Amino acid sequence: MGERWSFLILRAAFNGLCHFEQFQSTLGIARNILANRLARLVKHGILARTPCADDRRKVEYRLTEKGEALLPTLVALRQWGERWNAQGPACAVLVDARDGRPLAPIEVRAADGRRLGLADLRWMQPDAAAPTARD
Repeated sequence: MGERWSFLILRAAFNGLCHFEQFQSTLGIARNILANRLARLVKHGILARTPCADDRRKVEYRLTEKGEALLPTLVALRQWGERWNAQGPACAVLVDARDGRPLAPIEVRAADGRRLGLADLRWMQPDAAAPTARD
């Protein structure tokens, strides 16, 4: 996940691309780099490589449950880019399929629903964060 091509491949997968050729032509990525990044994403359980239903000689790359869990991260990065880019929103707007309305901004929230900012957060060791019998 920590490099450019993996992020762009994931964005394309979230946008419905699933075939090697689609990724390659849309992203303009070299075939050897694309093959390497797809293999890594499969190895880490973010994408699954499966035979195509209509042509068993071809394969599809689909998001796994683990991969789909990255959706809030990708949406938050997109919203950040749209907010801070002087050019305004991207040409395509991500909307709710039910009502066609744009998404609300992604926010960090406490377990009780309160909106949290950076000053509201701190790091704790996992054993210190767990409730004890006295809590």
